[in-house]
Amino acid sequence: MRNPPWKREELILALELYLRNRKSPPSKTSREVESLSKELNELRVRIGSTGSHSFRNAAGVYLKMMNFRSYDPDYTSQGKVGMRHGNKLDAVVWNEFFGKHDELFKACRAIREALKELPEDSTDDPADDGFAEADEGKLLTKLHRRRERSVKLVNAKKKSALKKLGALSCEVCGFNFATRYGERGQGFIECHHTKPVHEYGDGRKTSTADLALVCANCHRIIHAKRPWLTIKELQALLC
Repeated sequence: MRNPPWKREELILALELYLRNRKSPPSKTSREVESLSKELNELRVRIGSTGSHSFRNAAGVYLKMMNFRSYDPDYTSQGKVGMRHGNKLDAVVWNEFFGKHDELFKACRAIREALKELPEDSTDDPADDGFAEADEGKLLTKLHRRRERSVKLVNAKKKSALKKLGALSCEVCGFNFATRYGERGQGFIECHHTKPVHEYGDGRKTSTADLALVCANCHRIIHAKRPWLTIKELQALLC
């Protein structure tokens, strides 16, 4: 069995390791590389990847750092080329995060938060909803959807809206299911988690303030493409 290409969240974690050690990347036998190898194998279970016994082993992790080195201007300016035989997504992730290290480190904290929060047998697939993956990958998309679907939080958000406004209307377009569909639409609306996924690793629990009430159409448009839209950005499209 061949090992699959690296996923976005895997590359983000590998890039973090490289950028924290640009001058002297850790060796194949280092504690840092071994630790990331273990982490990537834990991640594999959550995102449903399959592979051989060598899946993201220490040698593979080290090689991926060397792939990133081939894009590093501090290295290539010396006339060196590095190991260029990575995949196209290497360059995409490098270009997205190089020079934006704070964003990268936030994304890594969020990925690690998802590893702790999502159960190993998490089999729900965001693609079933027609949602595009978050910039940070499938794992954080799963965590985002899990938090949006929290029955306790969703019910609390609806209760708060009914108490304050007397109705459940989409915060983007104003659509009200009860008004349109009568009794069958009573109490029906979806919730969108408004907090950016790269901020999930701050240790703060989700509250009703993090949720917005949205109709099914607006919710899917928010998630239709990367990057996901904010509530304000979608509202602006309707003006």
